[in-house]
Amino acid sequence: MLSNFTLRTVELMKRYPGLMAVLAFLSGVASYILVDRKTSLAQVIAVFLVLSWVWLLLDNWIRDRLKQRFGIEISVNVMRFAVQLVHQESLFFSLPFFLAVTSWSHSQALFTGLLILCALLSVIDPLYYRKLAPQRTLFMVFHAFTLFVILLIILPVLLKLTSTQSLQAALVVAGLLSLPALFALLPNGRWWRLPAVMLLLGAVGGGLWLARSAIPPAALRLTAITLAHEVDYQQRKPGKSIRSLSESSLHREGLFSFTAVKAPRGLHEAVYHVWLHNGKEVERIKLEISGGRDSGYRAWSRKQHFPEHAVGNWQVRVLTESEQLIGLTRFTVTAG
Repeated sequence: MLSNFTLRTVELMKRYPGLMAVLAFLSGVASYILVDRKTSLAQVIAVFLVLSWVWLLLDNWIRDRLKQRFGIEISVNVMRFAVQLVHQESLFFSLPFFLAVTSWSHSQALFTGLLILCALLSVIDPLYYRKLAPQRTLFMVFHAFTLFVILLIILPVLLKLTSTQSLQAALVVAGLLSLPALFALLPNGRWWRLPAVMLLLGAVGGGLWLARSAIPPAALRLTAITLAHEVDYQQRKPGKSIRSLSESSLHREGLFSFTAVKAPRGLHEAVYHVWLHNGKEVERIKLEISGGRDSGYRAWSRKQHFPEHAVGNWQVRVLTESEQLIGLTRFTVTAG
């Protein structure tokens, strides 16, 4: 009975693929809203997604045990649909988190754009089953990327890992998962096959680490950033926002950079206020934030010493320890 119900459900979803896309997207949005409001629920969702990926990796073993112990045989079509469903849920669960933190004028737009493309690919059956699934190497890369994305979100929530630790762990896990795809690229029976695969894996992992600034820190979100001449220490609020000021005023009064960064409850992380003048870094100030506050953890840095010739375009970037951009603001210094 359970097997027949499952098969009917699969056939229904295949007949109306647009329905699956809508349900996956709504599920992702609902998960984002619920996670944003209740951390304990985030942990439940994270555990569910982890278990679904473990089940996915043990696919053949689980099917064999079900057949041996209970006489239940799960068809290949059902398993293919289940794999697609895990991809869809993972990608659409992740998408709202990355959309909320991506700086679209930054290289982060390329990463989030790729995530959107993969999410669409997972719900368009002709592309997923005819173009992606038959290409084993390409499919494993898609599989690894999906896991990499979901780990960036659930590791800070579930294990309280910082953005840097989560990025490192996600790269290692996704790299290990990519090993079968890398082995498939090289001929069998060659003594140099294993060293070549490890070298290739190291090159891919190293390249991704060097490009880490383009990966948005999905677990962190900048809820406020203000430049001001003063801060109310008791109320923890900045003064009047400044977008442009004279060089003499800058040297005389200096500037506060006030930020509020939202993070999962229990997460402690170091962030940096990086001051740039005409694209060149002039100072980096370290701050410690603590997660769990609804409006974000409020912290500020004060810069009083500026270059003698400070006229031009300035930026204050908020970065993680691994150089991932959380957000930024700009201001202009004039000679008046």
